Amino acid sequence: MNNAYLGRGTPLLPLLVVIGTAAAVEPASAQSGGGDSCRSCHEVLTVERLAAPVRAFLEDIHAARGFSCADCHGGDPTVAGFGAMDPAKGFVGRPAGRQIIQVCGRCHSDAAFMRHYNPALRVDQAAEYATSVHGQRLLTMGDRKVATCVSCHPAHRIRPPDDPRSSVNPVNVARTCGGCHADTTYMRDYGIPTNQLESYERSVHWHALSVNGDRSAPTCNDCHGNHGAAPPGVGWVGNVCGQCHSVMADYFAASPHSSIFTQLGVPGCVGCHGNHAVAVTADTMLGVAPGSVCGRCHVAGAGGGIAAAAMRSAIDSLRTDYSMADSLLATAEHAGMEVSQPQFELRNARTALLQARNAVHTFVADSVSRHVDEGLVITATAVKRGHAALGDLRFRRVGLGVSTGIIVLLIAGLVLKIRQLDAGR
Repeated sequence: MNNAYLGRGTPLLPLLVVIGTAAAVEPASAQSGGGDSCRSCHEVLTVERLAAPVRAFLEDIHAARGFSCADCHGGDPTVAGFGAMDPAKGFVGRPAGRQIIQVCGRCHSDAAFMRHYNPALRVDQAAEYATSVHGQRLLTMGDRKVATCVSCHPAHRIRPPDDPRSSVNPVNVARTCGGCHADTTYMRDYGIPTNQLESYERSVHWHALSVNGDRSAPTCNDCHGNHGAAPPGVGWVGNVCGQCHSVMADYFAASPHSSIFTQLGVPGCVGCHGNHAVAVTADTMLGVAPGSVCGRCHVAGAGGGIAAAAMRSAIDSLRTDYSMADSLLATAEHAGMEVSQPQFELRNARTALLQARNAVHTFVADSVSRHVDEGLVITATAVKRGHAALGDLRFRRVGLGVSTGIIVLLIAGLVLKIRQLDAGR
């Protein structure tokens, strides 16, 4: 959601009251002894919306830990009939709004209680939620359309994040967030785009995550946070991207573009790479030719345009020489020549090319050229050794041909001599 309604500076007192109330309630434990009238009654009901939760809860992580319906909904599961849902016995029915935060926080904000079930699980989710866009709108504006715990962790079928079926498994997070944020009707009142999911599913990040199976690739919560979800601000979007792209982030932070982008209100990384639809980077982004990224702001002949063109030219030269050297050595290797050493050394040229591409984020042509020049020295040596190996191959082939011809002539002469001897006899 955008910053227009973040309510920055809003006190956290409303949620602290909620958490305080929840903490004052002894966390419910799994029911022991007797029957569970909630389950036995609801599972035979013919109304689907009342019976379905029982079936779903069978695979819920809370059920696996021994919790029952009453641990969240209150009431007395040892009593049959409607008496089990007596408000005097703590029955809260279907929690909504603030009440959801209270019900979930009663256990999940209690470190001592959670230690019995999952000591590694954080217990500050409710406090983080208060800082989020969702939490601020719910707690200060009473907006009950915003996401709460059950919006992302569907009640009655909550599974661990590492379960592929979990709504918060990395592969499923985008669809979970998109359940609201891609719904144009639901989001109409907020005036923010609803194409984030569509854009993200075209990105290099989604491809890495869903196709390549790279679970380290970012999804919604890696950039926006999960319980404390908020849009990254202009001043710190580089820190968000820098969690993974640390070298480029350091270069950019020290570059002249960093302060200029901040003054213009342009998020650093996003200004060139986009946010949700981050595309695969390519050398064609450099320069001022049509379709280039630099050309959006810079023109040929001006300072920035000249630097962009210089960086593009330098990188192109190293990429071309590297490809030629690699092809020569590969040809020699396939012909049976020993070129493992120059091939090994050529890897350093590949590294220099990668370093030059990273150095683009300094936006200083000399920084790129320094790495390119190092790589060109290596590729020149590799090309020379590749030509030498192929020259040696040609020499060997000529020598083999000559040797083969001499041997053939000797054999022919020997055959003629034998025939002459046979004829004389």
